Amino acid sequence: MDSPPVSATLFAYQVGFGDCSLLRFSYADHSRRHMLIDFGATDLPEDAEPSRLLALARDIQAKVTEHEAGARLDVVVATHRHADHISGFATRDGAGSGDVIAGLRPRVVVQPWTEAPEAPVDWLGPDIAADHQAFAARRAALSAMQDLAGQAAAFAQAHGARLPSAIAQQLAFIGQDNLSNLSAVENLRTMGERCEYVFHGCDARLADALPGVAVHVLGPPTLRQPDSIRKQRSRDKDEFWQLAPRRFALALEGLGGDLAADRQLFPDAPSNPKSRLLMEHRWLADRIDSANAELLLGLVRALDDQMNNTSVILLLQVGGKTLLFPGDAQLEAWQYALRSPLADLLAGVDLYKVGHHGSLNATPKSLWSRFTKRGDAGRPQRLTSVLSTMHGKYGKDENNTEVPRRTLVAELDAQSTLISTEQLVAPALYQVVELDLSAPPGP
Repeated sequence: MDSPPVSATLFAYQVGFGDCSLLRFSYADHSRRHMLIDFGATDLPEDAEPSRLLALARDIQAKVTEHEAGARLDVVVATHRHADHISGFATRDGAGSGDVIAGLRPRVVVQPWTEAPEAPVDWLGPDIAADHQAFAARRAALSAMQDLAGQAAAFAQAHGARLPSAIAQQLAFIGQDNLSNLSAVENLRTMGERCEYVFHGCDARLADALPGVAVHVLGPPTLRQPDSIRKQRSRDKDEFWQLAPRRFALALEGLGGDLAADRQLFPDAPSNPKSRLLMEHRWLADRIDSANAELLLGLVRALDDQMNNTSVILLLQVGGKTLLFPGDAQLEAWQYALRSPLADLLAGVDLYKVGHHGSLNATPKSLWSRFTKRGDAGRPQRLTSVLSTMHGKYGKDENNTEVPRRTLVAELDAQSTLISTEQLVAPALYQVVELDLSAPPGP
C-alpha cells in the first residue's frame, strides 16, 4: 500500500448530544483503513433506545470488518475526556460498546498530552525536544476538576428543586459531562497496540496506520508553548486550584449541601428551614440561594472550559484534500494554533468537523475567515461542514449562549455545505460524506 488513498468516507453518527465519527480511507488495491474520532453522548436522541451506543459500536464493527473478516480498527482518537466524547468507550463485563471497540484491536490510540499516565503534579507539559513517549500528565489537576464536577452533579440531583430550574439543569448537565468515566478512560489506555499522547506540532506517528495521509497536530498546546497560557497559569494557579474549590465548597454550604453539616457554627442547635422563616425574610433567603447557585454554575463552567481546551486538534491532508477535526477546542487553544506556522494549512480546509457541537466560542471568526473554500451554493470545491449536535441541552437563547449557536449555524449553512446529525430521520444512524481523493484539487 505505497500509494495514497483514492477516496475517503466520513460516517457522522447520530449520538444526540455528543460526537462519533468514523473515517474510512479506501486505496487503489481495494484495501481500507479506518479512524474512529470520539465516541460518546450525554443525551441520546429522543427516539433512541438506551442501547444506542452499543448499536453504533456494532455498526462500526461491521464497517471495519465488512471488506475483510478480522480487520482491525487502525486509529482511535479520543479528543478529550468529556463524557460526550468518550462514554461509548466504557466497558460492561465484555458486552458494552467499549468492549466491541476494544475487540477491533486498534493499532494506535491518540489522546491529548494531558491524559498520559505517571504525571508529575506540577507538570507544564512535554518539553518539545524530549522523547514524547516519556510524557506524563497533570493527573492531579484532572482529578481536582472531576471531584468538583461530581459534587456539582450530586448537588443538582439532591437539591435541584431549590434552585432556579435553568441553573439546576445546567449544573447537572455540565457536572455529569465532566465526571471521569473510569471504565472508558482505562479502556482507552489499554485497547491500543500503542498510545500516542499528542500536543501542538508533535509527530502523531500515524504514517504506518494511515499510509498516504499527512497528520498535523494543531492542539492542544502545552503550558510551555503559549506565553499567554504560561502567564495566566503563573498568576492564577492558586486562584484556580486552591481558592476556586474553596469557593465551590462555600457555595455548597450556602445552599445546604452535604458539606454544611461539618461547618455549622452551632451544630447542635435546631435548624430553621426556609419554610419557617418570616414571610418578609424569605425573599432574602431566595436571593442568597440564587446567588450561590450562580457562583456554583460559574465555577463548573470554568472547569468545563478548561477541559475543552485540552482537545486534540487534527488536520489531515490527503489527495489534495484537507480535513479538520478540532474536538471541543475553544478560543484559548485556537489563539495559539492560529499564531503558529501550521495555521497556513487551514486555508485549504475542504471538510470541517464543527467544533464543540456548534458552540459560541469553538469556531472563532479568526479561524472561520481562514477557510478560503467558503462560499455561496454552487461554488466549485465548496467547503463541507459537519455538525454533531442536539438543540436545547446546553446554554440559553436569552443570553446568546445556546448550542448550537443560531448565528453560527446560519453562517455555516450560507457559506458551506452543512451536514448535521439532527437532519437524520430514524432509523438512520449516520450521515455520510464522500470525498474523491483521486481528482486534482480545485481552486
